Amino acid sequence: MRRSLVLGAGAAVTALGLLVGCSAGGDGSDSGRTTLEVAALEGGYGRDMYTQVIKAYEASHPDIDVRLQISKSIEDEITPNMKAGRFPDVVVLGQGRKAALTETLVKDKALEDLTPVLETKIPGEDRTVGDKLTEGIVGNLNTNPYGTDQTYLMPMYYAPTGLFYNKGLFEEKGWKVPGTWDEMFALGETAKKQGIPLFTYPTAGYLDSYFFALLADVGGEDFYTDVMTYEKDVWKTAKARQALDITTKLLGYAAPATAGYANEQDFTKNQQLVLDNKALFMPNGTWIVGEMAEAPRAKGFQWGLTPLPAVTTGGKRYITTSVESVWVPSAAQDKDAAKEFIAYLYSDEAAKIFAKSNAIQPVEGIASSLSAENAAFYQLYEDPSVSALVGGFASTAPVPGVDIKATLFDTANSIISGDTTEDEWQAALNDASEKLRQAGD
Repeated sequence: MRRSLVLGAGAAVTALGLLVGCSAGGDGSDSGRTTLEVAALEGGYGRDMYTQVIKAYEASHPDIDVRLQISKSIEDEITPNMKAGRFPDVVVLGQGRKAALTETLVKDKALEDLTPVLETKIPGEDRTVGDKLTEGIVGNLNTNPYGTDQTYLMPMYYAPTGLFYNKGLFEEKGWKVPGTWDEMFALGETAKKQGIPLFTYPTAGYLDSYFFALLADVGGEDFYTDVMTYEKDVWKTAKARQALDITTKLLGYAAPATAGYANEQDFTKNQQLVLDNKALFMPNGTWIVGEMAEAPRAKGFQWGLTPLPAVTTGGKRYITTSVESVWVPSAAQDKDAAKEFIAYLYSDEAAKIFAKSNAIQPVEGIASSLSAENAAFYQLYEDPSVSALVGGFASTAPVPGVDIKATLFDTANSIISGDTTEDEWQAALNDASEKLRQAGD
């Protein structure tokens, strides 16, 4: 997944024994059958679940042929065709990817309004999609990017994110998982004496889940919203500086290999550091379990997940909830068929198939079917001191040369190397935020 947070490589699509293509959709043959073009990111959840869901859908919809195009670099595969006017009908691809295809279409207002899908009855069931969705999962800047009542990105999967670590190592060492940043940095000193770095990240893009939670931890949800909506000079505030202070200090404890491996080809090497007890914590999402399922690991390794430490003792802590999206290009040829297919994706039948690959949909009651390991991750939502955080930066008109996500996340690499100072980081963030604020006025 990355989640999409995982950055895909530029590899070509591997044949699945399926029909794979980028044609314009429409009637697939003289018999009047409709061909639905579906493009999906192959992330940590794998590809088999899509083939199984499509097979089930076609069985109940004999007049529909679904062509699946799936790739770890799906943007590279579909963008040239889209530029040529050949659009997939359905795309499963969230925000936060380096290629930023979803964000680009949002900014260009090139997505179909999917609000009617919420009122659509799920094929084969009595309830509508909106009836089944977890409360609060739509209506935020992730699903309604223009701050209106219109939903353009449907939430496909959701996962708690935070700091993943080896519970077995902590038990072996007798270490307590830090509850505050003071405790975190004290642990950093203890681990350093034993040759274990405190922190790493797969790529700097994974710092989205970290930063969103940290900003809310530091200043509450109102401050978080101010940052996400480009409040004037928000990055000059004391709260913003506090978030950068904490992060700069944390990056000082990063594993030496982190910045060098933080790229599309080598990110799993940073993830492997945690499995090998060569780093204590990394920001990630629950898809990491499946993604690294076949990787070697230290004896006694057990996945653990914790929210970021609290800024003050007893302070509120937030979990950034990673949401994968499914959407329809406004230029798609079979938009009605696409919307019906999306409604089916929330059926009990489809949800069970996705759940087997640990791709958990924001459907009420689905978490109860999880494995014990995954159930422990989702139980973090039941902690009264922890709140879920959904959303991200507000969409504005494109501003040439401005990418506030890259400025906020990717700069971590140069903070580690010493090529950028914290003051320069803060100034660049405020400059980018101001330009986007003006573009949104």
